[in-house]
Amino acid sequence: MEMEEEHVMSEVHLGCPPGLSDPHISTFTVRLVPFPQRKEEESVACESLQFDEDGDLLLRRSSTVRIRIRHNITSSIPNVGLQVWRAELVLSDFILHKALCSSEFRGVVALELGAGTGLVGLLLSRVANTVFLTDRGTEILENCAKNVELNFGLLNYQAAIHVRELDWFNCWPPQPRIGEDPCTPSYSWTSGEIEDAENATLLVAADVIYSDDLTDAFFSTVEGLMSKGSKKVLYLALEKRYNFSLSDLDIVANGYSHFRNYFKNEDENEEGLESVSMSNFVGKLIDMSQIPQYVREYERGHEVEIWQIKYCGPKHEASVTRV
Repeated sequence: MEMEEEHVMSEVHLGCPPGLSDPHISTFTVRLVPFPQRKEEESVACESLQFDEDGDLLLRRSSTVRIRIRHNITSSIPNVGLQVWRAELVLSDFILHKALCSSEFRGVVALELGAGTGLVGLLLSRVANTVFLTDRGTEILENCAKNVELNFGLLNYQAAIHVRELDWFNCWPPQPRIGEDPCTPSYSWTSGEIEDAENATLLVAADVIYSDDLTDAFFSTVEGLMSKGSKKVLYLALEKRYNFSLSDLDIVANGYSHFRNYFKNEDENEEGLESVSMSNFVGKLIDMSQIPQYVREYERGHEVEIWQIKYCGPKHEASVTRV
């Protein structure tokens, strides 16, 4: 007799009416602002941010766009990429703010790792040159591609968007496809796309840290990407998840601790952390109090962090910095 597969629900979907069928299309209201055209306009754009008495962002020149995201209300653990998670929305706020206040993302080639519904990459595509939305499994990839189509006329993509399969448990680079099959959608890579990915300068990922094995595979893939081609930076959003541990007899965030063992924080004394291969990375914790909320329909909370992580190579000391 087969065991019933365990299903989980993102907190973003709590309160949804019972019996809601999957998949479902939710609408997220996003305040979009025109990006500065010149370098000298960037600091002015950030200084002009205003808030109402509830702390909501007020921008005179902003436009409100209702983005449609196709997703599941619940999913099995291997298919959590079919859901919208809180860290995905927090990273979306960060991407929108960074695009407003700096030229860092303008015209870049970027990869979203574990893209899931693809929301972060879709918002990034407003300013990037090329965006690869990557994940594993046909169902997740097809859903991600559907979201690209659903928002084509809303977001006015500036980038070429490619939905591609990337299994972190396989070594980078992926095997390039040979030839084309016009009868079925393909999420495999061409040789040219692999080269473009290695010359990318930006990696983004949200809510991919929840299993130690997956965290190990993730950093293996990140190292494979960052050690080749152009110099890259990774922005990773994650939510600390606490559980009661019998071995510790305490409420702990072991998954988060395992993640933190992969790099050193340059702002703190990290002598107590294990010395592992992740010492090839450096980075910094983003100050979220400086990032306004552009995406409505969710409560940010206090357990989501965004880390900026860079690769220093095996012969260099890794570090993490606070923005």
